[in-house]
Formats: sequence, C-alpha cells, structure tokens
Amino acid sequence: MARETDHIESVRAVRQLRRIRTFYAGGVALWAASAVLTGWDNPGSRPMWVSAILLAVFISLLTETSVWLGRRQAAHAGGAPAHRAAPRGMGWRSHANA
Repeated sequence: MARETDHIESVRAVRQLRRIRTFYAGGVALWAASAVLTGWDNPGSRPMWVSAILLAVFISLLTETSVWLGRRQAAHAGGAPAHRAAPRGMGWRSHANA
C-alpha cells in the first residue's frame, strides 16, 4: 500500500513542479521585459537593477525547478510501468465461460 501512495505523491509532485515551472518561466519573461525597457529608458537606474536582480532570481528558480523535475521524471521512468494489467485470460469473461 505504501508503494501506491508513494506513486501518487510522486505524480502530484511532478504535476506541481510543471505548474510552478510555467509560473517561473512567466516571471522570467516579465522581468526580462521590465529590465530591458527600464534599461532602455534609464540605463543604470535603480529600477533597472531591481528588475535585473529579480530576473536573476526567477532564472535561478526556473533552473532549479527544471533540474528537480528532470530528476523526478528520470527516477519515475526507471521504475516499473505505472499501469499493470492483469495477465491475459484472467479477466471476468474467462471465468464466466468456464
């Protein structure tokens, strides 16, 4: 039973990592645009540096999330298949015909 619970938690973790990775990618795009526009209007200004720092933060979060997701998927891919079908001939129809 614990193994099934571990699998469900693993699937949830991968799903959540994918969602947060999308969020971080959006943050990278937003702060990159902000840094470029602010740098274009006021190069070297405080708002430009704040945007650049937040861009670096979101890039590091996106990178770390991608690494974690890659490790989770690699660990999951190496295991047994998620769907285990019954052996052929063991279904309810074979018992009904017997």
